[in-house]
Amino acid sequence: MAVVGKFDPKDMQFRHLGPTGLKVSVLSLGGWLTYGGTEKGNIVKDCLETAWNHGINFFDTAEAYAAGECEVEMGNALKELAWPRDEYVLSTKIFFGTSRKEPNTRGLSRKHVVEGLKSCLQRMQQPYVDIVLAHRPDVGTPMKEIVEGFTQCIRNLNLAYYWGTSEWSATQIMEATQVAERYNLIAPIAEQPQYNAFHRQRFEVEYAPLYEQFQYGTTIWSPLASGLLTGKYNDGIPEDSRFSKNKSFFEGTIKSLQTEEGKAKIAKVRKLTEIAEKIGGTATQLSLAWCVKNPNVSTVILGATKPSQIEDNCKAMQLLEKMTPEIMEEIEKILDNKPAPPATFGRER
Repeated sequence: MAVVGKFDPKDMQFRHLGPTGLKVSVLSLGGWLTYGGTEKGNIVKDCLETAWNHGINFFDTAEAYAAGECEVEMGNALKELAWPRDEYVLSTKIFFGTSRKEPNTRGLSRKHVVEGLKSCLQRMQQPYVDIVLAHRPDVGTPMKEIVEGFTQCIRNLNLAYYWGTSEWSATQIMEATQVAERYNLIAPIAEQPQYNAFHRQRFEVEYAPLYEQFQYGTTIWSPLASGLLTGKYNDGIPEDSRFSKNKSFFEGTIKSLQTEEGKAKIAKVRKLTEIAEKIGGTATQLSLAWCVKNPNVSTVILGATKPSQIEDNCKAMQLLEKMTPEIMEEIEKILDNKPAPPATFGRER
């Protein structure tokens, strides 16, 4: 029987995820703080379908998101949409568990890596994920056991094709890679870090050797600094905003906006908005395009509570060609936060 393809890339761009042959759209969609929590049912399906219709092929979730309910909602949506499984890329994350009290239902022991991933797949009604990420490092579990656990999921159980990390230090990623090489295990291929115009140090400096030595991939989260870079918080906290819907989670962030540092960030957002309008976009689209312009970004994970947000975010693709070196320099002057690289003492190549 002939297989009918349903995916149309439109004007989306695609990049290899790290050193693999797997290609992901430079914009992707994730479910953190939204699906299974504040958003359930048809709206989840509508958001996924809108992303797909704009050329997005990568979708991200985690066992911890809404205590597993994000995986349930995204799984239901994927089942209803009935896309060919080989036409989209799916990731989940293991570490925090789903708020159960039994001590082996979290962490990165081999038991939880294997059984936790099996539970993720049951919730999503999926036979496998393309990539499973270690949601945080587990200092209580030997690195060899962690790498063995993910290798077992891939090599022996066919529960995933690749594994990666999220908010691990470069040293921990290096250790996992060396352990994999030493014991003929499977090494991680991508990191899921926070990265945006206000949060740059780890991504641009600490991880730099990983890009050079291993072509390590990145699936970045919070590209809009939880909405701060959209300009929506320039004059307070709107009722329908992420800060308003998740007040306890963002309590510290909300308070920081009243500090001198917070007010300085808002002033920068206002100036960035002027540049965005000059080249025919919004502060949101400019901030997303700024992230995509970094060649070490494999994909930028979007968060959305309604399809119109995804449609608006995807217009960032139209700004890419307008992000000339001159515009990038203007942005850099406004941000005034470019991390200093390590000293080379005149020995750079």
